[in-house]
Amino acid sequence: MNTFRRPAPIIAVSALALLVLALVAAQDAGNTHLSIAEALLLGVVEGLTEYLPVSSTGHLTVTQQLLGLTDTPASKDAADAYAIAIQAGAIVAVLGIYRHRIANALMAVAGRGRDPVAGRRLLTAIIVGFIPAAIVGLLLDSTIKEHLFGLWPVIAAWIVGGIVILRWPDAAGQRGRALEMITVRDGLIIGLVQVLALWPGVSRSLVVILAALAVGLSIAAAVEFTFLLGLVTLGAATLYETLDKGSVIVDQFGIGAPIVGFLAAFVSAAAAVVWMVEYVQRRGLAIFGWYRIAIGVIVAILALTVL
Repeated sequence: MNTFRRPAPIIAVSALALLVLALVAAQDAGNTHLSIAEALLLGVVEGLTEYLPVSSTGHLTVTQQLLGLTDTPASKDAADAYAIAIQAGAIVAVLGIYRHRIANALMAVAGRGRDPVAGRRLLTAIIVGFIPAAIVGLLLDSTIKEHLFGLWPVIAAWIVGGIVILRWPDAAGQRGRALEMITVRDGLIIGLVQVLALWPGVSRSLVVILAALAVGLSIAAAVEFTFLLGLVTLGAATLYETLDKGSVIVDQFGIGAPIVGFLAAFVSAAAAVVWMVEYVQRRGLAIFGWYRIAIGVIVAILALTVL
């Protein structure tokens, strides 16, 4: 299903706006510990990896350490918060791509739309799927940040996730139920599995896609539900972190550079989502399994020799 028929003009205009904003924000670079180049890099890393089954949090954790953004307690606190807040760019990208699907689901609450019953069922499944991770995340937020936001937990999650993908039955062209046929029970099962993604490196997209396939959705429906559930899950986490640590981010990194990162995440996420929908339906998930194992091994070597 091609829900975003003209991505190129939007991506091109956004990229131009990003360039202009970067030039403007560069005037403020002397007052921030996050350079424009670093903000662009973090934004692109976030956008490209947020909805791919490779873990954006894992990639940002490693990238921040390589850039030296976690060398002091103050900068680490700001960097960890920024890694979550920057998700807003990817969220806005999916809102644009799936605006019609989202509008139909919301209209269904009022008994309107093409299929109000299916729309309400989808919206309910998304809400139910969001609740488990929200509860566990609130209860264990400080514990997760203290013990799991590090290289070795991410490396372990990358490699284990890669092995799981490669051992999973080939998902390319997998037949199953359409997204309109999702049930509240499906949403709950997927939501419980999504809790695993609170471990950095696991990848929310990966566990949601596999859980959706396991309950009988088609590969196209599984990928699309991943994006839609991500809007709520990532949106709540981003809002919470921005309200809680927004001042810390501004004090440490300024305003211009984080905004550049946000827009970079938007542009790259839009491109990644459009590519992934087409690729996974034709080729399956194997490439992401090999990538996860490779990046895990490479970062492990860097951790032992450089980092």
